[in-house]
Amino acid sequence: MTYDRLVCANCAAPVNEGRCPVCRASRARLQQEQEQGMFAGLNPAMLVALLVVLLGALALLAHQGV
Repeated sequence: MTYDRLVCANCAAPVNEGRCPVCRASRARLQQEQEQGMFAGLNPAMLVALLVVLLGALALLAHQGV
């Protein structure tokens, strides 16, 4: 989620402008979440599904003898 379209419930201004302490705290939290990495936004079920798909692809490659 990006903060460029969020509106602060405290001051009714866009969060990305950071007019009040609540906006600035939300903006900092969202920036930190975006910087955590590529898999930070995935929930555990999605990570397990991704792992199953990768293991399936690896097993298929091993079966074909590549």
